[in-house]
Amino acid sequence: MTHRERVVAALNHQPTDRVPLDLGSTRVTSITVGAYERLKRHFGVASETLLTDKMQQTVRVDERILEALDIDTRPLLPGPPDRSREAILPDGRWRDEWGVIRRPQPKGYYWELDESPLAGEPTLEDLESYPWPDPDDPGRYRGLAEQARRWRETTDYALVGHAPGGWIHLSQYLRGFEGWYLDLASRPDFAVALMARVRDLTLRMAGHFLEAVGPYLDVVATGDDLATQKAPMVSPQMYRDLIKPLQREQFAFFHAHTSAKVFYHTCGSVYALLPDLIEIGVDILNPVQVSAAEMGDTARLKREFGADLCFWGGIDTQHVLPHGTPEEVRAEVRRRIADLAPGGGYVLNAVHNIQPDVPVENILALYEAGRTMEVPA
Repeated sequence: MTHRERVVAALNHQPTDRVPLDLGSTRVTSITVGAYERLKRHFGVASETLLTDKMQQTVRVDERILEALDIDTRPLLPGPPDRSREAILPDGRWRDEWGVIRRPQPKGYYWELDESPLAGEPTLEDLESYPWPDPDDPGRYRGLAEQARRWRETTDYALVGHAPGGWIHLSQYLRGFEGWYLDLASRPDFAVALMARVRDLTLRMAGHFLEAVGPYLDVVATGDDLATQKAPMVSPQMYRDLIKPLQREQFAFFHAHTSAKVFYHTCGSVYALLPDLIEIGVDILNPVQVSAAEMGDTARLKREFGADLCFWGGIDTQHVLPHGTPEEVRAEVRRRIADLAPGGGYVLNAVHNIQPDVPVENILALYEAGRTMEVPA
């Protein structure tokens, strides 16, 4: 099968010659700088490292590495706006285009939340006067249609567009996590107004993005987090009352503007919410965080939801990839392929981005195993 045929068949719940492989097609299925630099050295690649997400320190993977690993997917990502208030502040902190301020941690790898611009007790009037990003800025979409058309016509890779989104997280960053949770419990009207405002802005961005690349995509990706390691981050009923209606409109918009499958990223223990996500139009679940509560039994996930949902990810990044041996990584790949791949419906990838402490040998073992293992009937 060609790369695109393999991905499309798997996402249509059809058998494939091997499982499709992904690395770097989205900002949540990529690799972080530390691990990537070692991978570049292994393959003798000396190209500049280009970030796709400053906060997470994820990168655009060099084409030579993607070819060497026989990756089936390629990314289409919005560009930076021409006009933005993003800046490195005099004290070294970073302000993003939403006004959220982050600080690098001395013993960490990422830019952590430091200051939320809507902290305190903001009002609906504050939302009206806030300096929101410009969703129509042409820099975000410049050249994307040409790039997508060229890749579609000259390669056989499956094209994945990571559409603007993440409005739950953005709302949390704007309010601060404590404020966001308190709003849901004590000021639900304000909580929904904030999330709806951010959702509408990202959806307007997504509309421009899909206008440019939608006809060429096999997958349109977006993401937020709905859960912690142990459970959904709010009660299922609160999710259904306050968040699900906004997501229903988001996913309906995606389906109306592209025929691509809708990929939704949410970490954590989302087992209790999977019927809801299927109901509102999610086709693909990522990252399948197998270390979270009720997510490790991937045979059960396939049995209960595999007729309606595809799974993308599933290779444990919390324990096996950073701390296991290459053989333990291969065993993890064998288990997830056996559980999730029969009859299609599975794309192999690490759970979330490959972290800085993952050895090169384990990255190679992950993709070598995926390329060579037979998919059970």
